[in-house]
Amino acid sequence: MAPSILSDANRRLEKALKYVTISDDASERLRYPKASLTVSIPVRMDNGTLRVFQGYRVRYDDTRGPTKGGIRFHPSVTLDEVQSLAFWMTFKCAALNLPLGGAKGGVTVNPKELSMFELERLSRGYIDAIANFIGPDVDVPAPDVYTNPMIMGWMMDQYSIIRRKLSPAVITGKPLSMGGSQGRDTATGTGAFYVLQALMARFGKAPELTTVAVQGFGNAGSVVARHLFDAGYKVVAVSDSQGGVYAPQGLDIPSIQQFKTSTRSLKAVYCEGTVCNSVQDHSILTNEELLTLNVDILIPAALENQITAENADDIQAKYIFEVANGPITSEADDILATKGIYVFPDILVNAGGVTVSYFEWVQNRSGLYWSLEDVNNRLKSMIVTEAESIWDIAQNLSISPRTAAYVHALERLGDALNAKGTRDYYVSGI
Repeated sequence: MAPSILSDANRRLEKALKYVTISDDASERLRYPKASLTVSIPVRMDNGTLRVFQGYRVRYDDTRGPTKGGIRFHPSVTLDEVQSLAFWMTFKCAALNLPLGGAKGGVTVNPKELSMFELERLSRGYIDAIANFIGPDVDVPAPDVYTNPMIMGWMMDQYSIIRRKLSPAVITGKPLSMGGSQGRDTATGTGAFYVLQALMARFGKAPELTTVAVQGFGNAGSVVARHLFDAGYKVVAVSDSQGGVYAPQGLDIPSIQQFKTSTRSLKAVYCEGTVCNSVQDHSILTNEELLTLNVDILIPAALENQITAENADDIQAKYIFEVANGPITSEADDILATKGIYVFPDILVNAGGVTVSYFEWVQNRSGLYWSLEDVNNRLKSMIVTEAESIWDIAQNLSISPRTAAYVHALERLGDALNAKGTRDYYVSGI
């Protein structure tokens, strides 16, 4: 039987606990989610039949503020996966010093099989089922895999109907017309680019001499690929769920973005239009092949557990930036470390999404809205500051960037948990 994703995530916590001084009470609390909800969502399909979908919402820890985390629609969604993602969100919010806790939600469904009407009914049905579990001061969902601003708009509207009042702050990642924030749709990829730029500067390698492969050309992967292309990096390979393309001299990322949008398939990029002529000597490759390319930077931006003990020895990249959540298992981490590969963790690299979601929540509650330039400047300032702090911790303690990120987050979480009282407090009788 495959190990639990949450158990594997907890291995990272155990490593970091060796380098911080927090109470036993705090470390014990962080091993378990605060609350988990499993719901059934009946949906009337367009042909009149009824299907019931399984949905989940997990609030992992709310010591530092209302919980925050996305909702994913995917066939592989399980309670264990959602708990693990909520765990990571807890540490991500603490690492970025956001006044939020960690949560996550999901529905086990292949959304590509649903019509637009069925998708709306499922989205509203999910909110009907979890409405008492969320709220602007309790738990604030956001988009994730296969959810988008339109779906978030439906969900916010359904919550407002249930509560009989407009409640924009209950959901982030909404359309701008419904209280969304400028820059939210590109925040994960933009934040990842800011982190990569700041940390690669420590190694003194010029962008034009740096090759990059991006696994997962979705909302986040395509954005970071475009930023890298514009900054002069040589993006030699990208892939999506159907497969990937590789050109050692570099890919024309803007053209690939255009054709991906129009055809909904990355493989179609080289089968039609001017891109076929603009990139020569390209080749088609699988996601597995992309991971093992001889490049400077590898960016896993797809799903969990892409690099495992089975393929970690084949990784040739010198630096890995985790734009996806949990793309590397803890066993693979150990192998990559012995190979001298720097792994910059998801709880830092992909934190741009939750940071701008936090900005959206703040704007909704204040009624004051910021420009795209203001949002990106705030995002860059926050995420680069934390990235540099985490790098300094890694250097000072001679630990991996991942463990350093957990140490950074644990110090903040430990202080907040300890403030509520610990064993020492009660034993001393103060």
